[in-house]
Amino acid sequence: MVEKMTAQEHMERNAKSKKMLLWFAMISMFMTFAGLTSAYVVSASRPDWVNDFKLPQAFVISTVVILLSSITFHMAKTFVKKGNNSMAGTMLLATLALGIAFVFCQFHGFNEIIENGYFFTGSESSVTTSFVYIVIVVHMAHLFAGLIVLLVVIYNHFKQKYNPSQTLGIELGAMFWHFLDVLWVYLFLFLYFY
Repeated sequence: MVEKMTAQEHMERNAKSKKMLLWFAMISMFMTFAGLTSAYVVSASRPDWVNDFKLPQAFVISTVVILLSSITFHMAKTFVKKGNNSMAGTMLLATLALGIAFVFCQFHGFNEIIENGYFFTGSESSVTTSFVYIVIVVHMAHLFAGLIVLLVVIYNHFKQKYNPSQTLGIELGAMFWHFLDVLWVYLFLFLYFY
C-alpha cells in the first residue's frame, strides 16, 4: 500500500533534491579550479616562470568586499526567516552592490598588473600571468552567474515569494554565493602564497 505524501513532506523532499543538485554543481566547479591550480603548481617549475610576480592590492580589497557580501547575504536570509522583509531587502541590495564592487576591484587589479609591466596575452605575456588571468576570469564567469542568481533572489524577494515558512530560493542563492566567496578566498590565498 502506497501512502500519499503530505504537502509538507513534498516540499521538504523537493528542497532536499534541489540542495543536493546544487552541491553536485558546486563540487564540479571546485574540481575545475582544483585542476587549474594543480596545473599552476606543475607549471611553476618551468624555466620561464615569473617568480617575482605579486598580486595587486585591488585583489586584497576585493577579498574583503566579497567576504562582506557573504555577511550581508547571510543577514538577508536571517531577516527573511524572522519575517523582517524590509531589512532583508536592504541586505540583498547591499549584497548586490558589494558583488558589483568585487567585479570592479577585479578589473582594477587587472589594470594594476598591466601597469606593473605584466601582460596576459601576446608576445610580452608570460605563463604565470596567463594562468592568473585564466583562473580569475573563470572565477568571474561563475561570479556573473552568482550575480544573476542574486538578481533572481532580489526579484523574488520583492515579489514577496519568501517568508519565514518559504525560504528555499534565498537559501539556495545564499549557498551558491557563499561557495563563490569561499572559492575566491581559496584562489586568492593560493595565488598569494604560492
